[in-house]
Amino acid sequence: MIRILEKTDGIKPDKLARKGVGKMRTDILIFSVFLFLSFIFWYLNSLGKAIQSDIKYPVRFINVPKDRELAEAPARLNLFLQGTGFSMLRLKISGSRDPAIVDLSKVPYKSVLNSKSSEYYLVTSGLVQNFNTQLKPECRITSIKPDTLFFSFKEVTEE
Repeated sequence: MIRILEKTDGIKPDKLARKGVGKMRTDILIFSVFLFLSFIFWYLNSLGKAIQSDIKYPVRFINVPKDRELAEAPARLNLFLQGTGFSMLRLKISGSRDPAIVDLSKVPYKSVLNSKSSEYYLVTSGLVQNFNTQLKPECRITSIKPDTLFFSFKEVTEE
């Protein structure tokens, strides 16, 4: 004879198993919620600290010499920034960034030796102070890559 073992409290073993699985799911859900909350608090805490980061930032050239126009010039520069995490996040998320302005009448650009007269270069370390005034005051630019910008002009002919 096969005798079925039953508990004395009247609960069948299959109900007990389902109750254990339901309790485990609840525990996992509670753990996941608190794990997510701890991640959020950790991230907010880390955003308050000073960090360094890099960002690709648009650039625009103005005041091109008369009778010339810019033929080749970079559209973006890689800026290395230092500031709080909140200011970095705000700068990276902002979709409508005004480009950094390079005023060619105020910066010292030089002609490239051994090439055509229309090719020029500009050392970007001289632009750091100018870009710092244009950028948000919470962030400070530490360096710009590439360290030298190459660009060229083409003659504008009036017809």
